[in-house]
Amino acid sequence: MKYVTEYRDAALVKNVIEEIRRTVTRPWTLMEICGGQTHAIVRHGIDQLLPPEIELVHGPGCPVCVTPLELIDKALAIASQPNVIFCSYGDMLRVPGSGRDLFSVKAQGGDVRVVYSPLDAVTLAEKHPDKQVVFFAIGFETTAPPNVMSVIHAQRLGLKNFSVLVSHVRVPPAMKAILGSPHNRVQGFLLAGHVNAVMGYHEYPPLLEEFQIPMVVTGFEPLDIVQGILTTVQLLEAGKIEIANAYQRAVTFEGLKPAQDAIHKIFMECDRTWRGIGMIPMSGWCLRPEFDEFNAEKRFNVGDIHTKESSLCIAGQILQGLKKPHDCPAFGKECTTENPLGATMVSSEGACAAYYKYGR
Repeated sequence: MKYVTEYRDAALVKNVIEEIRRTVTRPWTLMEICGGQTHAIVRHGIDQLLPPEIELVHGPGCPVCVTPLELIDKALAIASQPNVIFCSYGDMLRVPGSGRDLFSVKAQGGDVRVVYSPLDAVTLAEKHPDKQVVFFAIGFETTAPPNVMSVIHAQRLGLKNFSVLVSHVRVPPAMKAILGSPHNRVQGFLLAGHVNAVMGYHEYPPLLEEFQIPMVVTGFEPLDIVQGILTTVQLLEAGKIEIANAYQRAVTFEGLKPAQDAIHKIFMECDRTWRGIGMIPMSGWCLRPEFDEFNAEKRFNVGDIHTKESSLCIAGQILQGLKKPHDCPAFGKECTTENPLGATMVSSEGACAAYYKYGR
C-alpha cells in the first residue's frame, strides 16, 4: 500500500496547496468532470483548503446520476416481468424512477440481483436457460469495455436469453454542451483519469480549439487532485491553452486501443438524454443494429416509455456546475439519502450524496 499511501500524504498535499496559493492571482472556476473526484474532494476537504480564488464546481461525471429517468422506468418495466432476472450494479437499485425503484420491484417479488461484473450476468444466463437475463449496462467510457465483452461472450456461447439495457454516455460531448451554454462558468477542466485511461485524450484537442480553455487529466487520490488543480491554475495564469497529463502513471494520449476497438465493434454513437440536463447530440453509445438480438429495449418492447423529471430537484443545474447541492431548497429536507428525489443524492458518486454524507 506504500504507493497509494504516498498519494494521500497530508504534508505533500499541503505543499501543493501552498504552491497553488503562491501561483493564483485572480478568481478561477474549475470543474472536475468525475463524480469519483467530487467525492474525494469533499471527503478530504480539498475544496475548503484551497485559496478563496479557486472555486470547484461539479460536473456530470456520475454515470448513475445522468442515467435518464426514462431508462430507469424501462428497467423497472423489464424487471417487473415474469421469468426475468434483472442484473445491475448495486447503486442503481435505489435510484428513483417515476414512482418507485428497483428495490421496490425486488420487494414485490421481482428477481432483481446485484452483480459485480456484466460477465456475472452472462453466467446467470448460462445457469438459467429458462429465464431471460438482462444486464443494466450504464456508465461512461470506463465501463464500456466489460459491457461490450459481455455481449461478445454471450454471442460466442450462443445464448438466446441474455440482453443488455444500454445507457452509455460519453464525456467529450457533455463537456461541449457545458462549454457551449450561455450560462457556462467553467474556465478549466479536470479530466477524469479513468475515462482517459481507456480512451486516451486524443478526442479533446477539437474542444480545446473551439472553447480555448485548459484541460488537465487528473487522478483520484488527494495528491493527484491538488496536482491537477495546480497544473490547471498554472496554465490559466500563464494564458496557455493546453491539455496537460497529470496522471501519467495510468493515462497515455492514445489510450487502450484494444478496448476502443471492442467498443466500436459493438457500439455506435447515438443521441442520448442525460438526466436533469436533456438530450445531448451524439453523446451516447448504443448497440449496433447487427447486435439487436441483445437489445433489451427491443426484446421487451419498452422503447416508447417517456417520463417527466421532478420539479423540486435541481440536479441538472448541479451537474452543469451552475449550482451546488446546498443551493437546492429540498436538500436535506424533502430529499435525503433515505428518500432521494434524484440520482445525485443516492449514487455513490453523486455530488448531493457527497455533501450530505460529509455534512456540507
